Amino acid sequence: MFVTLTPDLLVSPQINLDDVTEAARQGVKLIINNRPEDESEDQTPGAQIEAAVRAAGMDYTAIPVTHAGFSEPQVQAMAKALEGADGLVLAYCRSGTRSTLLWGLAEASQGGDPDSLTNIAAKAGYDLGPIRPLMDMLKARA
Repeated sequence: MFVTLTPDLLVSPQINLDDVTEAARQGVKLIINNRPEDESEDQTPGAQIEAAVRAAGMDYTAIPVTHAGFSEPQVQAMAKALEGADGLVLAYCRSGTRSTLLWGLAEASQGGDPDSLTNIAAKAGYDLGPIRPLMDMLKARA
């Protein structure tokens, strides 16, 4: 269920409490929730995920992204979370796409090469094409 994006980052569709246990088993140190609460009736509430994550000895942060798009504070929060992570990170949303897109924006904002980021995402099955102009802009500002 977890998709390896980089050696330090896994992405995933919505996780449940069993997935938290599996993440801990795989050595995840930080779980990032990119899903807004109440997006669908079948999602495990963030508070339950957070409690399980903390009980398993991992860190947790929520950077919810709606279908309305990405904001600069979200990009900055993702960059800060990834930079401050002490090991393997798992980011999740409904399908893994928003987590991957936010990763691409965060990496570009820190000087990451948009071509390389796009290739990394494509190898994992994700398309950064919709945000490529934003990645180019963020890279230029880095």
